[in-house]
Amino acid sequence: QVQLVESGGGLVQAGGSLRLSCAARGSIFGIRTMAWYRQAPGKQRELVANITSGGSTNYADSVKGRFTISSDKIKQTVDLQMNSLNPEDTAVYFCNADLRDSIAYRWLTYWGQGTQVTVSS
Repeated sequence: QVQLVESGGGLVQAGGSLRLSCAARGSIFGIRTMAWYRQAPGKQRELVANITSGGSTNYADSVKGRFTISSDKIKQTVDLQMNSLNPEDTAVYFCNADLRDSIAYRWLTYWGQGTQVTVSS
């Protein structure tokens, strides 16, 4: 019954900002890593940013200095603050989490359904 629920996608003008949120719901024992990926039409899915349970972060070179990933361990959420957006950021953004469920007690990878981000010129 574990699922990742995303919100915050939409249409924004170039240079604008948008904040994506993702909540992990279900019988979760612990979360090791949460991340945001994106996939543009005709392109492969790529890692945008991730964050570990210890707070370490990694970013794709294309978003460094513009995007910020953060997480709330208690709420089991991860956010992606996106600033200075450009049309190249247009894609479907997916939440991702490596977590351990409380019932089977196994580490598994889960994906959100994806949320569309469109940046106009």
